[in-house]
Amino acid sequence: MAINESLAWLEARPFAVAIAESGWLFPGIEVVHVIALTLVVGSIAMLDLRLLGVSRKDHGVLELASQTLPWTWGAFAVALISGALLFSSAATTYAENIPFRVKLVLIALAGINMLVFHVTAYRTAHRWNHQLPTPLAARIAGTLSLTFWVGVVFFGRWIGFV
Repeated sequence: MAINESLAWLEARPFAVAIAESGWLFPGIEVVHVIALTLVVGSIAMLDLRLLGVSRKDHGVLELASQTLPWTWGAFAVALISGALLFSSAATTYAENIPFRVKLVLIALAGINMLVFHVTAYRTAHRWNHQLPTPLAARIAGTLSLTFWVGVVFFGRWIGFV
C-alpha cells in the first residue's frame, strides 16, 4: 500500500472518524496531549538545566535523572498515544503539514541526542555526578535537548495555524 493510501485507510478507521466528527473528542484528546507534552518537556528541562548548571545545583545528575525519567517516559507514552489519535483524525492533512513534519524531525533529533548522551557522557556520570560545571559533552547534550524540545513545542503549536 502506498503512503497516501495508508493514511487514507487510517483516517477511515471508525475511531479516527469518531475523533474527527465529534465536537468534544478531538479537543479532549488534545488537552491530554498538551498536558503530557508539558510533563515531558518540563521533566526533561529539569535535567537539562542541571546539566547546564543553571538549576538544581544541590542535586546530583544521577539522582535527578532517577526522579524525573520515570515521569518523562510515562508522559511521553501518553503524548505518543494521544498524538497518534489526533493524527489519525486527519492523517492525510497532517502528513502534508510542514510544521508537523518539522515537529517529528525535532522529536527524532531529541531522541538521537538522548541516545548519544546516554552511550557517551552519561556512562561516566558517577564521576561527575555533583560536579559543576558538568563536562562539555553533558552541557552540549543539555543545550541541544532544550533547543529540540522548545522547537517541538513551537512547531506543535504552529500545526493548527497552517
